Amino acid sequence: MPNLEPSPWWSPEVYADRRPFLIGRQRILGALRMFFAGRDFIEVETPILQISPGNETHLHAFATQLVAADGTAATRYLHTSPEFTAKKLLAAGEERLFTLARVFRNGERTALHHPEFTMLEWYRARESYEALMADCAALLAATAAAIGADVFRYGSHLADVRLEPEQLTVAEAFARFAGIDLLATLDERGATDRDALWHAARQAGIRVAPDDIWADVFTRLMVEKIEPFLGIGRPTILCEYPIGEAALARPKPGDPRVAERFELYVCGVELANAFGELTDAAEQRRRFVQWMDEKQRLYGERYPIDEDFLAALARMPEASGIALGLDRLVLLATGARRIEDVLWAPVAP
Repeated sequence: MPNLEPSPWWSPEVYADRRPFLIGRQRILGALRMFFAGRDFIEVETPILQISPGNETHLHAFATQLVAADGTAATRYLHTSPEFTAKKLLAAGEERLFTLARVFRNGERTALHHPEFTMLEWYRARESYEALMADCAALLAATAAAIGADVFRYGSHLADVRLEPEQLTVAEAFARFAGIDLLATLDERGATDRDALWHAARQAGIRVAPDDIWADVFTRLMVEKIEPFLGIGRPTILCEYPIGEAALARPKPGDPRVAERFELYVCGVELANAFGELTDAAEQRRRFVQWMDEKQRLYGERYPIDEDFLAALARMPEASGIALGLDRLVLLATGARRIEDVLWAPVAP
């Protein structure tokens, strides 16, 4: 049955409680635009309707029909990220760009997730992903200055964003928080040993199922043993992910077991995901097919591959790129309790 109850978000009493967070959002947006303008970035806009919404296994998209003048219809998707278009713009010749894009992910609605949200992405052509690490530290400081709060919070967790982020590899985090030698479960090319990680997880007190693959166990360990301890007291940059968890990232030079990928955590909350971008179109196609095969196995569906994106990728310069959840940034900076507190108008349930 549809929900016929009136939505309470616009009632004056509820709105009055949320308005300080929304004013904070406005100030943060202004500060971010100044931040990027001061670093010679250009703001771009990307189309929401796409041939492919993205090809990661566990992302679920919204589909619609695009009807042509002759009445024929084609399936299009609301994008889960502006990444494909942003990289096409890098291939076209842009050097530094950012976008504040409305993006859509189905099946995600919690205190930290919303089906429609704002993604801040920025890209640096011909610059390493270490440059993005410096960007993150400076961006957190600019956000704090915009609202006059140096300490971010989520629940009982606090983080002083004036402090330089701690940099921690994924392998170091697994050793510190779970007592697991993660690299021992990878061969010299990054191929995974499922049984080794499965048994290590059981010894660490994690419930695993007989049919769990390596990636399932890795994710469960991340969620239960690693992420709750990141970004506490100060921000954390978690870097050098196993190559199988690399999405669109290139391998780290000198160690093909891991990728040029990092995530930014504040108060135990994942805030941003960054890559030294993969520009090998053939390798990217191989990964897309592998992920869609796994999606078919798990969920009984698959999304198209954007051939235009792969063609652009072959001409794209070396680059680094990062996606940051704007709503989460506002939530942490203002001390709000949930994502919907920092949205001007949430999606109807």
